[in-house]
Amino acid sequence: GHTVYRLMPSSFAYMRLVREVWCGGMTLCSVGCGVVCGVFVLQYDLNREEIDLFALESHRKAASAIKKGHFNNEIIPLQGFDRKSGSVVVHEHDEGVRFNPNLDKMRKLKPLNKKPTGVITAAAASQISDGAAALLLANEAGLRKLGARPRARIVAMALAGSDPRIMLEGPIPATLAVLKKANMTIDDIDVFEVNEAFASVPMAWLKGVKADAKKLNVNGGAIALGHPLGCTGAKLMTTLVNTLERENKRYGLLAICEGGGTANATIIERLDYQPKSKL
Repeated sequence: GHTVYRLMPSSFAYMRLVREVWCGGMTLCSVGCGVVCGVFVLQYDLNREEIDLFALESHRKAASAIKKGHFNNEIIPLQGFDRKSGSVVVHEHDEGVRFNPNLDKMRKLKPLNKKPTGVITAAAASQISDGAAALLLANEAGLRKLGARPRARIVAMALAGSDPRIMLEGPIPATLAVLKKANMTIDDIDVFEVNEAFASVPMAWLKGVKADAKKLNVNGGAIALGHPLGCTGAKLMTTLVNTLERENKRYGLLAICEGGGTANATIIERLDYQPKSKL
């Protein structure tokens, strides 16, 4: 229960690699994201309409979560200055969320690659964002030294590799592996956070592990909230812990794909969970 959660790499070297390798006309697996998504959607029988609807729902759920204050406990407001007016501005929520998403406009966007596999558009892809997040992990000795109360424990972790030509599939075997390590089933999990690198990732994941879609990314995902490289893993874990507390749920699962076909999955348990009385 004291395993350290492995974050996505956050060094400048990694960011430089992303710019030079991914944005330089080639990828780590020599296959562009548009082609990868094309193969992926065929494999899992996903179509443009349902992908656009998933992206739409990501914005709707994120907008609703912001309005209800669901992120207030996990976001530190950031003060800055408006260059045009010179006035002080305070950023209190993620800026990429469309509070009134337009499905008709989404349908008119051009896909990343040609038909018949061209079903992923910019609207169904994660936004490139800036961000920072932090997690404090400690063993029993560390908790005693700090006098801290733990909010959750790590039940199990798993790393999986998938075909690098279909690198977005990794969260599926990672999830199956972590469930096996924890001796749990997918139905034992109360809340899922699966990174929305593209809409097809969590959509295929739902089919691959036979999960309940109502438990998935209940506050929206990276399509609406953004995907800050080097931060997303910690950001999603923070949201997962807060969601379990707010909804009085016990188990959460986070899965995230990575470049080159790898992925990791983590199951956590909320420590102050109180079962609801049956009376």
